[in-house]
Amino acid sequence: MRFDHAGIATDDADPLAELFAEAFGTPVAHEETFDGLRVTFLDMGNGYFELLEPVPDAEGAIPRYLDSNGPGIHHVALETDDIERALETVRDCGIDLIDEEPRPGAWGHDVAFLHPKSTGGVLVELVEH
Repeated sequence: MRFDHAGIATDDADPLAELFAEAFGTPVAHEETFDGLRVTFLDMGNGYFELLEPVPDAEGAIPRYLDSNGPGIHHVALETDDIERALETVRDCGIDLIDEEPRPGAWGHDVAFLHPKSTGGVLVELVEH
């Protein structure tokens, strides 16, 4: 597995993307609206910052996260070549899964989330490109 991205919940992706571009030289690699979110991937060279901005009146995990915690890191994602095998491995290690099976994610990738109660309080996303 390799580091893929850090998912960052935000109320307004544009000024954050501009700040990161100016401060860190991070160009936008991909943008889309997906599952009630405006998603912007910034290329960090060895991974991405994924900015997650809810569209107006959106419901779901990111709006709830922002309501409870405010803007910040929501999850970290690890890239795998075989998400089914990765899920089997983490399940065998006793890690509780949020997603028992992979599901469609942003940028056309298959994803699955691991429960933070089993991963030291960190929400971990597995991503297969």
